[in-house]
Amino acid sequence: MYGMNKNDALHNFEEREKNKPEVAVLIPCYNEEVTIKKVVEDFKAALPEAKIYVYDNNSSDKTAEIAAKAGAIVRKEPRQGKGNVIRAMFEDIDADVYVMSDGDDTYPADAAPAMVEKVLDGYDMIIGDRLSSTYFEENKRPMHNFGNKLVRGSINGLFSANVTDIMTGYRAFSFTFAKTYPVLSKGFEVETEMTIHSLDKNLKLYEMPVQYRDRPEGSDSKLNTLSDGFKVLNTIFTMIREYKPLPFFTILACLFSTIGLIAVIPVLIDYAQTGLVARFPTLFTGGFLVLFGVLMFTTGIILDVLAKRERKQFIEKANEFAYLRRQLRGKKQDF
Repeated sequence: MYGMNKNDALHNFEEREKNKPEVAVLIPCYNEEVTIKKVVEDFKAALPEAKIYVYDNNSSDKTAEIAAKAGAIVRKEPRQGKGNVIRAMFEDIDADVYVMSDGDDTYPADAAPAMVEKVLDGYDMIIGDRLSSTYFEENKRPMHNFGNKLVRGSINGLFSANVTDIMTGYRAFSFTFAKTYPVLSKGFEVETEMTIHSLDKNLKLYEMPVQYRDRPEGSDSKLNTLSDGFKVLNTIFTMIREYKPLPFFTILACLFSTIGLIAVIPVLIDYAQTGLVARFPTLFTGGFLVLFGVLMFTTGIILDVLAKRERKQFIEKANEFAYLRRQLRGKKQDF
């Protein structure tokens, strides 16, 4: 070290600057004027080299103005809904690591550096796990607690996974994840969609327990327990049908076939004993239900083949995207 001349030191500094990862903090916001200043300042302190982006989603208060004064880069997203905001963020912003948090000051910014390090270690998505720490003590909405447990059990059972916090809004992503993840949900169900997408595509996930705190006084939740809960359940139902078509349609096939057989078997027993079919409508209805069950099972097999092909295509696309990203970074460093 003592033998290093000034030119060598300058070269090493330039190399470090070239290789320094670009970090973007993404904060989707809707009417968060009470908390957004503290959230921006906390992330600026935790990640001083990062760019803080606040996307204002048609707020009727001073969220955008306060965020800009706090030092955030403020942009507008006119399409209402958190899913729409995240879609815009991933499309607009280029970075090596993305940290996503809510603007309600419920997540600790000081956990962000460790999450960034995990992404740089090669993970696709880091999940800020609230449920292993203080969520159930801090959250004052029993139905939200119940909903988290229900969604977690359903998804883990279907995908043979062990993810603790399915619906957390505190996450970190790699560049490849952000640019290849298809955001389909428009609202708060997007976090559930992210988790299901990651499990289906066998992406590298890491859960990191974080301390959750409930909203401060004067800050109101935008979640509606019933309507948003229904949207989350509908998202799970839809994505199970798309990602796990064989078990989904097999269950339907068994249901219809069983009902059909229950209707048909007594008619067949009567026919065997008397040589007469006394209930033609029952026979036709039961036979149709059995046939419908067979068609459901066949549909499941076909869609399962297509789903596996789509997974293969996604991996090929992600690998190609990551390769191109490395090539571009290499050219950038050459300059």
